[in-house]
Amino acid sequence: MATFLYRLGSTAYRKWPVFIAAWLLAVIGFGALAGAVSKPMADSFSIPGIPSLQAQDMQKKLFPDAKDVENAATVNVVLAAPEGHSLREAKYQQAAGALVKDLATVPQMPKTQIAPPVPAADAQYKMAVQGAMKNGAPKAVAEANAKVLLPLSADGRVGTITFDFDVPAVPDVKPATKDKLTEVLQKHAKTSGMQIEVNGQGMQAIPETGGSAELIGIAVAAIVLIITFGSLVAAGMPIIAAFFGVAMGMIGMYIATAFTTIGTTTPILATMIGLAVGIDYTLFILARYRAELRHTEDRAHAAGLAVGKAGSAVVFAGLTVLIALAALAVVGIPFLTSMGMAAAGTVFFAVLVALTLLPAILGMFKSKAFAGRVRRHKDPLDEDGRPLNNGVRWARFLGKKPAAIVALVVVLLGALAVPMKDLHLALPTDSTAAKSTTQRKAADLVAGAFGEGRQSPLVTVVDGSSLKTPQERVAAYNKVVQWAAGQDNVANAQMVAVNKDMSGAQVLITPKTAADDTKTEDLLHALRGGESGIESQTRTDIGITGVTAIQTDVSERLTEALPIYLAVVIGLAFLLLLLVFRSLLVPLTATLGFLLSVLATLGATVLIFQEGTFGLVEGAPLVSFMPIILIGLVFGLAMDYQVFLVTRMREAYVHGMSAREAVVDGFRHGARVVSAAAAIMISVFAAFILQDNSLIQSMGFALAIAVFFDAFVIRMTLIPALMYLMGDKAWSLPKWLDKILPSVDVEGEKLVGIHPELEKEPVLEDD
Repeated sequence: MATFLYRLGSTAYRKWPVFIAAWLLAVIGFGALAGAVSKPMADSFSIPGIPSLQAQDMQKKLFPDAKDVENAATVNVVLAAPEGHSLREAKYQQAAGALVKDLATVPQMPKTQIAPPVPAADAQYKMAVQGAMKNGAPKAVAEANAKVLLPLSADGRVGTITFDFDVPAVPDVKPATKDKLTEVLQKHAKTSGMQIEVNGQGMQAIPETGGSAELIGIAVAAIVLIITFGSLVAAGMPIIAAFFGVAMGMIGMYIATAFTTIGTTTPILATMIGLAVGIDYTLFILARYRAELRHTEDRAHAAGLAVGKAGSAVVFAGLTVLIALAALAVVGIPFLTSMGMAAAGTVFFAVLVALTLLPAILGMFKSKAFAGRVRRHKDPLDEDGRPLNNGVRWARFLGKKPAAIVALVVVLLGALAVPMKDLHLALPTDSTAAKSTTQRKAADLVAGAFGEGRQSPLVTVVDGSSLKTPQERVAAYNKVVQWAAGQDNVANAQMVAVNKDMSGAQVLITPKTAADDTKTEDLLHALRGGESGIESQTRTDIGITGVTAIQTDVSERLTEALPIYLAVVIGLAFLLLLLVFRSLLVPLTATLGFLLSVLATLGATVLIFQEGTFGLVEGAPLVSFMPIILIGLVFGLAMDYQVFLVTRMREAYVHGMSAREAVVDGFRHGARVVSAAAAIMISVFAAFILQDNSLIQSMGFALAIAVFFDAFVIRMTLIPALMYLMGDKAWSLPKWLDKILPSVDVEGEKLVGIHPELEKEPVLEDD
């Protein structure tokens, strides 16, 4: 592989116009294709086979016209009169009527007529009471139940207008439709005196990319690169290259929307990852190119060596990230698979850019690659004539008391991991959106006026087809209602639908708590735990569905998949490192270090974002798929730093240095670049904490602190301390295993002496 990469790098350097033109044509051509075929993005958190979807299938069988809650583009317009006033006042009734009239001008509106809250509530109340009494409910009970579901609060101050856009699924709602609806609502909010907000699946907000978060991350990355290379031109190369990688990854993602559903947060996650790894991978190769220029005056040869040596490590590091992200398919969750594949595509282009576009850019700049000097640095030499830098000083410091260092790191990260025991996962809802969004404001208005459970109903589907007479069936359905109403944390339970032949019914259960509250999850578990008992009593079949049930099932399936995925990634990490380092102890310590950094990261994220410690953010459950995504990404990044740092140690040990000297030499050559790469990763990820989206905030924080823990605490502190303690045993490998393992030339040893006529005596200073 190293030989192939050498030829690729040197060819890209010499024929730079061809390679740069090819990349430009690819961006333009595929960009045009994406513009022609892409569809809107939408969040679809669904997993085939979960109990709630099985219950939904039963519902569709008994009620063919029932709404598909997964795909329904539901919109909730929430109107609130000023404090002390009611929507029943003539002024506000007229304003609500004018609003409904203007809503008809919005594209993709339903064909059925919608009504303002007051007349809709009055008509619904009358029909609900009559229907309930027809099914045998006493008048008082019928009236009480009817009031619970009205689109008007008890005091008349808050009302809702609910409808579904006339589209097959949420992704089919056009951006122009959302814009027009928002425009109409804002116009009436200004003129009516009412507060008007909107939420629902049909109004899913798509977080914007290309904002301040990315710019801040890039600015910090630029400063780190300038310090690292001391050159303005060189500092700009990794950023330019990373932009190409991110652009191609985003284009590929938008093309993929024509074939599958892509979540609204996926572009930001892919941008975050693409910028970080794109800059890092090009940084590693560019640093190696500068080092090779100390040995040769032939810049094409130096570019080939840089791509052949550091590029081999980049390929391996990128491959580990790709495998980790692709392994998300193992857990069998479609939306997680698509998210992982989208992120993996961005990483793939980041690797491709580093191997082909960067050497082409170097070819374009030639001797000006390190122009624009802002500083010139020369490390002092130690007693053996080798560079004495901060990496050497740190390695020697760790070597003084390695056992104490190991104990300190384990205790520190172990303590940070403790809060993970309280990990609570849930899917994002309008109730957990940023307070500044109209989605959150609408949710808060509904919760305050109707109770938190109004937005987290559970639907119990009852199949009574095995019962012979309509009277038996209605009696069974009423028993189910009584059973549901008797559960803890139930605000109301009532029969809301019976099909024509009375073979099926729907019982709506309104909890007292919100969808992301653990008490609501406990209620769902209690209902399912009692299903068999009530089924045997009533001789019916029961299933529980609804948006809340589906989201809870998805979250629990993700939680169950977490240890499986973690085991897959840990096993994969051990095997890959065994292959690279040809050692048992090095992969073992590296893998355990990765596990420790992940647990500490999750514990710290629970502390800050779930518990709301320090008051930095409002406490809320962590998004269900965050831990799995975190594990996949941190695994890839951990392997990056392990490979770039420890392969230098292995190279020194193989060439005759003692185990202790090899650790120091690895830090001499690798610490500066790894530190710069980690600093860039941290800055790019941390900048996303400034986003309004809580999912992105928590992901940015978790990834940033994970990189800090893994790069600086694990790879540059714990691992070298352990290497000191293990000594020569670190590099031991059973002979039988050594024979069957294939040789992986990550450091490009086959390139040594490939063109001796182009070599010169090394210069121990920056160019």
